[in-house]
Order: sequence, then structure tokens, then C-alpha cells
Amino acid sequence: MATVNAHATIPDNCPALVLNADFRPLSYYPLSLWSWQDAVKAVFLDRVNIVSEYERYVRSPSFELKLPSVVSLKTYVKPALYPAFTRFNVFLRDRFTCQYCGDKSDLTFDHLIPRSRGGQTRWDNVVTACAPCNLKKGGMMPKVAGMFPAHEPMRPTVFDLHRNGRLFPPNYLHESWLDYLYWDTELEP
Repeated sequence: MATVNAHATIPDNCPALVLNADFRPLSYYPLSLWSWQDAVKAVFLDRVNIVSEYERYVRSPSFELKLPSVVSLKTYVKPALYPAFTRFNVFLRDRFTCQYCGDKSDLTFDHLIPRSRGGQTRWDNVVTACAPCNLKKGGMMPKVAGMFPAHEPMRPTVFDLHRNGRLFPPNYLHESWLDYLYWDTELEP
């Protein structure tokens, strides 16, 4: 097993950004990251190309390798067109914002057509709501409650969620990742 250079900082702080074969991140939110151990293993199994490296090494008696900071898959993984219907993905679609008042805290989700009135739990009937707005609307229809979502709920594509995910970068972004996370965003004039 490789050991870490005693003069280097802890390698656990060296995750690798994982890009698809087309050099786009596999996902933006959560960001597609591998631990340094998984990245090194993928290099040795010849599953990835090293795109960028940290200034930190792993060593064994027979080799020395800079830790990868960005890797790209050698085989393209076709992303699914539609994401799974999960609470997190509903929040991401709605940008972690209550669709009634715009608050960003104490979030839950609301059925536009309440379940008690036959409403189903699906993309086109569920929106992100803060707990106070959800309580206020209760089992009423939007028109009766006088509460309408800021955006009509719809089934997002993975590209919609990737676009929204870029708005919420993780707490840690290594400088070598920036070109790959935002290279296809529109430049300001």
C-alpha cells in the first residue's frame, strides 16, 4: 500500500473531481468527487486519465505518484435524461427556495392538489415550501388559499438539476477544478 509523503498535508483533503469522457462533471450537486484512494485505484486500473494533479504524492517502494485532482473517465457514461423523484431533487429543482414566500429555511414540500383531494406525489404536483407556508396552505387548493407557486412544477431533466446545482457550489473548490465546473457557462460582455 502506498504511503503519503510525511511532508505533505493529509491526503484526505485531496479529493479528485470526476469528469465524464466529454470532460463534463458526472454531477454538479452533489459534486462528483472521489477520495484520493479511489482516484489512485482508478488510475492503476486504467479506468481514468489524470487531467490535473495536486502537489502532493503517494509513494511505495516501487513508485511515486502525484495525487490526481481532476480525472476523466476513459469510457463515456451516458447520463439518464430524467433524475429520480426524491425530496432532495425537488428542493434542487426549486433552488432550495419556498415557492410561496421565497424563504430558504425550514423547508419541506407541499402538494399543490392536496393528497386528501386526490393529489399525487409526483413532479408536477409537488413544490418546495417552508413549514409556515405549508401549514398555512394546509389541505386547501391553491386558489382557495390564495397561494400560488412562483414556478409551475414540472419534471426536470438532469441538465436542469445540473444547471441549478452550479448555483450551490460546495464549501471546498480546488483551483484545478474551476475550468471544468464552469467552462460552459455564458460569459458576461
